[in-house]
Amino acid sequence: MPKNELPSVWQVRNQTFDWGDRTYLMGVLNVTPDSFSDGGLFHQPEAAIAQARALIAAGVDILDVGGQSTRPNAIEISLDEELERVLPIIQAVRQESDVPLSIDTTRAVVAQAAIAAGADLVNDISGATYDAEMLSVVAKLGVPIVLMHIRGTPQTMQQLTDYEDLISDILTFLKARIDAAIACGIDRSRIAIDPGIGFAKTYAQNLEILRRLPEFHALGYPLLVGASRKSFIGHILNQPDPQQRVWGTAAACCAAIAGKADLLRVHDVKEMKDVCRVADALFRS
Repeated sequence: MPKNELPSVWQVRNQTFDWGDRTYLMGVLNVTPDSFSDGGLFHQPEAAIAQARALIAAGVDILDVGGQSTRPNAIEISLDEELERVLPIIQAVRQESDVPLSIDTTRAVVAQAAIAAGADLVNDISGATYDAEMLSVVAKLGVPIVLMHIRGTPQTMQQLTDYEDLISDILTFLKARIDAAIACGIDRSRIAIDPGIGFAKTYAQNLEILRRLPEFHALGYPLLVGASRKSFIGHILNQPDPQQRVWGTAAACCAAIAGKADLLRVHDVKEMKDVCRVADALFRS
């Protein structure tokens, strides 16, 4: 397969992800008390399940469940607490829906337990660097994985934004993580990449990534972009409240689609669904 040719499809439960055909939406479900955008809103199981139902009704393609906040300076929680947050939600959603479920974690034990509970893929913001067992566990499970670029940890990442060449450095990191995944036995067709907007990136660097997204397709993998409600949008809009950044997010999502992003990780699924439909008509026809 040529380097720049994407794997044609992912088949996840009843959902076919035909990469390049349209833009797909990954909906954020943070079951945390301290996430940057909606921390605390869906920490309780009843609220989390109600939000899951709302995102599914809005037409989400993947529901991304996370129990560990990764905002700047977030405190790392224990393994037991992360499991207690995410597993009941995954089990409850799976009982009533066949929507593809992603587990947003950097811990192999959480990934394995979440897949056993009904999740379908792993979204690892560390590019599987925080836990040495992650790649081998995912290989054994036979599920897709999203590998994201980051430097440091949520506690240190915003002090690690000095790059020799931003895009080249991110590409080098992602290529190394892809090679490591394949070496561990993960099938090439089950890997996606994420340049990590907002993670060890300055305001200007986030904009540069969005402008240069097509360069990431040189690696030959589906491209996830997570710009939703992030601080660079707040900076542009002079809007400190992340929940008031919906239309700024819409503009960033439109730019990502123009840059050939395949999957967008978003909070506002209903609104971004309309953005995708119009942007796809403009840029994918």
